[in-house]
Amino acid sequence: MQSLILTKATVFTGDEVLESGSVIVENGTVVDLRRERNHPRGASRTEDLQGRFLVPGFVDIQVNGGGGVLFNNAPTVETLRTIGRAHARYGTTSFLPTLISDSYDVMRKAVDAVRQARAEHVPGVLGIHLEGPFLNPEKRGAHDAAKIRALDEMGIGILTSLGADGVTLATLAPEFAAPETIRRLHSAGVIVFAGHSAADYEQSRNAISAGVSGFTHLFNAMTPMDSRAPGMVGAAIESDDCVFSVIADGHHVHPAALRTAVKAKRRGKVILITDAMPTIGSEESSFELNGERIELKGGVLRNARGSLAGSHLTMLDAVRNTIEMTGLDWREAVRMASAYPARALGLHDRLGFIRPGYAADFVELDRDMSLRRTWKAGNPSHKT
Repeated sequence: MQSLILTKATVFTGDEVLESGSVIVENGTVVDLRRERNHPRGASRTEDLQGRFLVPGFVDIQVNGGGGVLFNNAPTVETLRTIGRAHARYGTTSFLPTLISDSYDVMRKAVDAVRQARAEHVPGVLGIHLEGPFLNPEKRGAHDAAKIRALDEMGIGILTSLGADGVTLATLAPEFAAPETIRRLHSAGVIVFAGHSAADYEQSRNAISAGVSGFTHLFNAMTPMDSRAPGMVGAAIESDDCVFSVIADGHHVHPAALRTAVKAKRRGKVILITDAMPTIGSEESSFELNGERIELKGGVLRNARGSLAGSHLTMLDAVRNTIEMTGLDWREAVRMASAYPARALGLHDRLGFIRPGYAADFVELDRDMSLRRTWKAGNPSHKT
């Protein structure tokens, strides 16, 4: 039995803060938490954290690439390993590799790569996020218009093909998906988000009734909120049952808009994502997406048309930006990167918290919120 005790830590469990706490880990799982002066002994490994923060590992539900590779360009297990290693440098312990709108052939290869990665226990891979191609071309952003298509039986088959081998999240435009189709996907276990859509408020509300449980990158590539036309943004903020994800990089969403949306939304329903591209964890400042060059300038990724093309954002920076931009308590910002996405994926019984029975996935932070180490299954997967 492999055992580990992390002592003298400021442990944020996702619920409360334990000062000078101990976390006991066996075989990659948390087995006990203690708040005491006399810390337990007898483990095969003991680490004194000297008062540093220990928080739940970050769960990113939208990761397109990292470490110099893009999932679309190479939908393989090795790509998933590379992406996972790159994002572990910034506190992400679990993620959904995300495929931007592509052909059915590439989609099948991506699903197969995720299935194989899960079978081989590639660290962090939870399933797949298929962002398109069933989107509205008017709101495609950096997605290739030639790849966008109507959702047909073959497409439904691909969306449901991973099955019990992992989580499947699908982003689609609900105005092009009949309510019965959304219900069918939901019944098959697919988590359906709305995004890249010109749906109005009523269409968005109908989609929620049919089974849509979230909205992808609020404000971006969706109908805005107006006084007489609340749009998809209004429906996303109003709904108590749905989550919305947000890219808190200061470029995709103005800080004032972020503050307003977070204040208006029910607590527990805002999820931080990166929408990260290959530049994360890499020295490269450009890459190719669907034959188009994407350039990183001033911390922003854009295509030749000037459209935002994903982000150069890490989960750690998303947390820190949220604290700075919204004035939220650091604990709530951490929840938005851990507990809330885990709950949205139905994985909150083992991820997103530091509790007995949960995966020993942690982010170890200094008091200034700089990263010291990322822990995956009780092992440091990255050290600064």
